Amino acid sequence: MGLKIYGTKPENLEERQPRERAVYELLERLDIPYERADHPAAMTMEDCQAVDEALGVEMCKNLFLCNAQKTSFYLLLMPGSKKFKTKDLSKQIQSARLSFAGGEYMEQYLDILPGAVSVMGLMNDRENHVRLLIDREILEEEYLGCHPCVNTSSLKIRTADILEKFLPFVKHEYTAVELPREEEV
Repeated sequence: MGLKIYGTKPENLEERQPRERAVYELLERLDIPYERADHPAAMTMEDCQAVDEALGVEMCKNLFLCNAQKTSFYLLLMPGSKKFKTKDLSKQIQSARLSFAGGEYMEQYLDILPGAVSVMGLMNDRENHVRLLIDREILEEEYLGCHPCVNTSSLKIRTADILEKFLPFVKHEYTAVELPREEEV
C-alpha cells in the first residue's frame, strides 16, 4: 500500500473525530512540525509496518498499564520490535503486578480508545493520573511515530519536540526505562 505523506493537518478536518482534531490544533499551537499518513485502522504493530516504511520511522508500541489495585496508571512508549515483559518494567518503577489497564481507564484518563493509545493522549490527562515511561531506545531516536489519538492516522514527530515542547505544555514528565531486547535476556 503506497501511503501519501502530508506535512499538514487534514483538509477535511471537520470530518475527523474531535480527539484527532484537538491533536492537530495543539501541535499547531506549539509550533511542532510533523509528517502524517492516513491509513486503514492499525490495531497491531504488524498493521503499522506499511506506515513505518512510508514515514521512515518505527511506530512506538504504546502500552497502557496499571498496578493490581488499579490506583496507578502508566503509559509505556517502547520500540515496536521489542517484546514486553512486565517483570522487566516492574523492578524499574517499583510497582509489582503490572497488567494492561482496561479500556474504560484509557478513555477516562486519555480520551483514547483501545488500538489508538498514544503519547498525544496525555493532553487529556489534566490531573496527571498517568505516569509516562519511555524506553531509552525511543529517547535516542531523532523521531518517534505515534497516532493522533485515532488509529487511522499516524504521525512522525521529532522526539525533542515531544520532550521539550509537548510534555512541558501538557504538564507531564517522563521516566526513562530500559527494557531488554529478546536476545539480551
